[in-house]
Amino acid sequence: MFQTKYSKMNKTTRTVVFGNKSRSIGVAFFIASLLLISCNSGTPVDKIINEFQNPNSEYVMVAAHRAAHNIHPENSLSAIQQALDLGVDIIELDVKVTKDGVVVLNHDGTIDRTTNGTGDPEEYTLEELKKIRLKMPDGTLTDESIATFEDALNLVRGKAMVDIDIKTSHLKPVADVIKKTNTLKQVFWFDNDYDALKEVLSLEKNSMLMPRAYSFEMADSALKVFSPNVIHIDPSFYTKEVTELIRGGNARIWINALGETDDLIRKGETESAMNDLLKFKANVIQTDEPEKILKYLESKGLRN
Repeated sequence: MFQTKYSKMNKTTRTVVFGNKSRSIGVAFFIASLLLISCNSGTPVDKIINEFQNPNSEYVMVAAHRAAHNIHPENSLSAIQQALDLGVDIIELDVKVTKDGVVVLNHDGTIDRTTNGTGDPEEYTLEELKKIRLKMPDGTLTDESIATFEDALNLVRGKAMVDIDIKTSHLKPVADVIKKTNTLKQVFWFDNDYDALKEVLSLEKNSMLMPRAYSFEMADSALKVFSPNVIHIDPSFYTKEVTELIRGGNARIWINALGETDDLIRKGETESAMNDLLKFKANVIQTDEPEKILKYLESKGLRN
C-alpha cells in the first residue's frame, strides 16, 4: 500500500542543569507534543483518509461522479463545492492538459457537449478555454469557465479525497499540480491502463492508485502488481469471491451506481437498488445522486 511515511520521534532525552534542578528536555518535549496532538483533531480529509485505508471498515464511502453536477456544470468548481457541502468522501474529476501545459477538468474527448465551444480541449491554450462557457446538465449556458485542476485541488484541500480519472497521456503536469498544492495524501489515480498507473508511480512513488479490473483474475493481478488502496470493479463480476479477494488484499471495493442503479434511485426504488450495490460488501459507491445515497446510508448506520 502506498502511504506517506512519517519519521518516528527520537526518544533520546538530554538533561540540562539549572542551578540545583534538572529538567528532562526529552520528556518535556514529548508531553508538549501529546498536548499538541490532543488539541488538533485533524482536518476533515484526515478522517476520510483513515477510513479509506481501512478496507474492513463498515463505513461505506460515497464518491460524487464528476462532482455533484445535478444542478451545476459537471467538473466545475460550483459542482465541487456542492459535493463538499453534501459531505461526500471522494470527488471524481477528469483531467486534460492544454497545449500550453495547464491541467484542466473535462470528461469527453471534446468540449462540445459541456460547453459552447467545440473540439479537443488539449488543442486549446488556457487563455482560449477561459473564453468558453460551461453548460448546465439541461444545456443552459452559465457564466462558469472550464476549471483548472489546481483551482479544484485548492478548493478540496483538507476537505475530501479526489479520484483522478486519467483522460490524458500527459501525466507529469498532473503530478506537478498535486505536488504544488500539497495534496498527495488525499488524491488517487484511476485507470484501466496499468502502464499509465506504472508511469504515475515513476513520477511519484507514494501515489495512491485505483486500478480497474474486469475479472477475478484481473483484480488478483492488480493486487499483486500495485498493492492498491482500492480496486474498481463492475457489476458483471461483482461476487462474494471477488470482494473477499480484494478485502483479503487489504483494499476497498469500488462499484458504480451510475446509469441503471442511479435511475432506480431517482424513481424512488432506493432500497432494492442499494441492496444490489451492497450485497457483497462493496464499500465505495460512485454516483450521480450523492445526496440520495448519503441519506440512505446514514439511515442504515453505514456512515458512522
